[in-house]
Amino acid sequence: MSDSEAITSLATPNPMLSPHEIATLMLLDDAPGRVERGRAELDALLSLELVTEELATAGLPCFQVTPRGHTILRALARLV
Repeated sequence: MSDSEAITSLATPNPMLSPHEIATLMLLDDAPGRVERGRAELDALLSLELVTEELATAGLPCFQVTPRGHTILRALARLV
């Protein structure tokens, strides 16, 4: 999926990510074990398929950035 396709595919009633959602996506990319379940930003990222939830060995949730999420992060990095 190209970067423009990933961004265009966010076509939902509210396609913009909030600053908190962007920060959470960046944190998940850098330190996936540091984000706890229950954050509203995390629910939004899961529903947009920018992250996935898996169970870690201890039975705790572990979140991974999807290829679509990595595409968004690359697009954001080009803006900085």
